[in-house]
Amino acid sequence: MGKILMKGNEAIAEAAIRAGCLNYFGYPITPQSEVAEYLSRRMPEVGGVFLQGESEVAVSYMLFGASACGARVFTTSSSPGISLMGEGISYIAGAQCPAVFVNIMRGGPGLGGILPSQSDYFQATKGGGHGDYRLLVMAPASVQEAVEMIMLAFPLAEKYRNPVMLLGDGLIGQMMEPVEFPDHLNSEPTNKDEWATNGMDTRGSNKRNLVKSLFLDAGKLNEHNLMLKAKYDRMKREEIRYELYNIESDYKTLIVSYGTMSRVCKTAIDNMKDEGLEVGMVRPQTLFPFPEKAIYEAASKESCKIVVSIEMSMGQMVEDVERSVKGKLLVRWYGKCGGDVPTPEEVIEAVKSFNKGA
Repeated sequence: MGKILMKGNEAIAEAAIRAGCLNYFGYPITPQSEVAEYLSRRMPEVGGVFLQGESEVAVSYMLFGASACGARVFTTSSSPGISLMGEGISYIAGAQCPAVFVNIMRGGPGLGGILPSQSDYFQATKGGGHGDYRLLVMAPASVQEAVEMIMLAFPLAEKYRNPVMLLGDGLIGQMMEPVEFPDHLNSEPTNKDEWATNGMDTRGSNKRNLVKSLFLDAGKLNEHNLMLKAKYDRMKREEIRYELYNIESDYKTLIVSYGTMSRVCKTAIDNMKDEGLEVGMVRPQTLFPFPEKAIYEAASKESCKIVVSIEMSMGQMVEDVERSVKGKLLVRWYGKCGGDVPTPEEVIEAVKSFNKGA
């Protein structure tokens, strides 16, 4: 099948179906409501389940229940909606249930606005709900990449028995681009009989499966959290993804940027190259785990004098970039957080200004 032109939200919805997920629970909120609208039509066509909950809180527990029974499940929302799901996400992570969450970010805090933003970085990568848990977080820079990441998210969630989040800004959800759905990313759920509450008769087993996040004994809860940490450490070893851009040049400035903002930065880098100014970029494709080693190595290049985190937030990614650079160079920030996307010209102006300071 060739490429077809699709809006990002609809492409994400179709990709989930192609990936073998036939259970969607959601609640409408701009700028991701087209996912639910699309699936309300498509799920009945493929024998799947579409259910609109009475709130995002309810949706998160619908996901919990269905996932605990071994079903592939996912939901989509936008910033405030993900906040409401925070408690449920923590329960799902604590009970080790696979589930996929998509956040098509809008501006904040509070109601903010419905235009694109990247200001939920902390929420996605540092927890968002209560307790010690982490999500595996992927950040697409195009509709095609969003398709591939959502298809990959389901087997990753099952591999780690952990929630996976796709973090895209409003532009990813609303823009239209040609996409294809790679057949090699189709997959079937694995190993669910080992842990899911899908019935002993179904499994042909005499063993009861119990899914829970409650540990009243302090020692057992500590042991559980250490086991979860070992899982997150494994993610750091096996799941880091990133793209290098213009790294082979003798760049003086290194940009770290992700999602739609990284596309603007690529245009700026190409335009600066035409002016004789070399700039490199590391684009994280996973925000947790974060590509610390790749950034450190890129910042360690002899020609590099400054690192700039460019994002559509008030610098939420800066501390991860600073941790990656390990004090080797000064890390600066440039960005906007109101729905306006910085232009290539504004990025160029910022980079030139930082270079003068360096």
